[in-house]
Amino acid sequence: MDKNKTNIGIHEVQNEVEDLIMDIARSRPKSLSEKLQDLEIKATEEILPPQSAWEQLQENGSAVLGTLGNFSLIIGKAKSRKSFFVNIAISAVLKNDMLLNQFTGCLPTDKRKVIYFDTEQGKYHVQLSLKRICAQIGSDIPKDLKVYGLRSKTPSERLELIEYAICNTPNLGFVVIDGIKDLVTSINDEAEATKIASKLLKWTEEQNIHIVTVLHQNKSDNNARGHIGTELINKAETVLSVTKKEQDKNISVVEAQQCRNKEPEPFAFEIDEDGLPTIVENYKIRSETRGDRFNFKDMEDFKKFQLLRDVFSNEESIRYSELVKQIKLAYNKQFKSNLGDNRSKELITYCKNQDWLKQEKRNAPYTLGRFNNNIEI
Repeated sequence: MDKNKTNIGIHEVQNEVEDLIMDIARSRPKSLSEKLQDLEIKATEEILPPQSAWEQLQENGSAVLGTLGNFSLIIGKAKSRKSFFVNIAISAVLKNDMLLNQFTGCLPTDKRKVIYFDTEQGKYHVQLSLKRICAQIGSDIPKDLKVYGLRSKTPSERLELIEYAICNTPNLGFVVIDGIKDLVTSINDEAEATKIASKLLKWTEEQNIHIVTVLHQNKSDNNARGHIGTELINKAETVLSVTKKEQDKNISVVEAQQCRNKEPEPFAFEIDEDGLPTIVENYKIRSETRGDRFNFKDMEDFKKFQLLRDVFSNEESIRYSELVKQIKLAYNKQFKSNLGDNRSKELITYCKNQDWLKQEKRNAPYTLGRFNNNIEI
C-alpha cells in the first residue's frame, strides 16, 4: 500500500470532519451569552465614525445630512414638495459631487448603488420624478439608480420586496422609501411601528447603507403622523421638515427638526421653468428684507392656541396687562423673536373672538377656553 496516498486520504477525511464540525457550529443557534458578547462595546475597541452619505456645504465646513449605517426622516404636509426634496437628495448622491452649490454626495466607490421606492404615485408620476433626477445629474439613464413603483402592492408585499432588494443589491449605499406609512396597515399600530423601525435599523446597520424615509405630517399640527411617526423620529439620525412658505407658496423651506450631527442650515427651494427644484439663493436676504412683522393671520390657529396654553400653564386666570406681557414672553420663547405690545393685544382680541380666551365681565381676569376646531393639541 502506498503510504503517501494513505496519508493524503487521512488528511482529506480530517479536513472534511473539521469542515463538518465548523458547519455544525455555525448552524447551532447562539446562546444569549454569545449574542451579548457579539454586541458588547469596549472602551479599548477602535470604532470609526460612520461615513457620510451626503452633506450640506456651509461657509464654515459642512453639515452631515445622512451617514451609512443610519436612516433619516423627511416630514411635511401634503403637497409641500417632499418628493422634490427627495429628488435633490438622490441627485446629490448619484452625482457624488457638488449639486445646486449646496449639497454633495459622499458615497464610497464600492457603495454607489441607489434604490428609490415610491409607494404612493402611479407609474407616470414616478417616472416624472426619475426624469427630474436624470435632468438634474445630466444623465438619460443613471447606471447606479433603480426606481420602483410599489403602489399596486399590499403593505406586506411592499415590505417583502424592499427587504429583498436591499439585501440582494451589490454595492448598495443609499435607499429612499417615499411613503414609509404604506408598509403598515395602520399608522397607529404600535407593534407595526416598532417592526418597521426595527427593520430600518437592521437594514442600515447590516448592509451599511443610508435610508431616507418620507412621512406626512398631521393636518392639525406639525407632528409626524401616528405611532410610526413617533417611533421613526425617536430612532432617526436626522429629521428634516419641508414646509411651504406662508408668504410665498412657490417656496418650500427645509429645516432640521433634530440631528445627531451638526445641524444643517435652513434653506429654501423653488421649482424652475423646467420643473426642476432649484435653491432660492437669496432666501435669507428676502426673508430679512420683507420684515418679520407679526401678523396673526399668517399664524396657524393651533399655534395661536398652543401659545395660550404655554401662557396659562402655571396660572388659571391672568389680568389683561399681565396677559400682554406673558404672551410676549411665550412668543419670544417659542419663535425666538420679539413681539410688540400692539401685536400682542391684536392676538388677544382675535383669541377672545374665537372663545379661546374667556372673560366673565369687563375688566375681569382672562381664563383659557377650549380650542373649538375639533383638533387635538
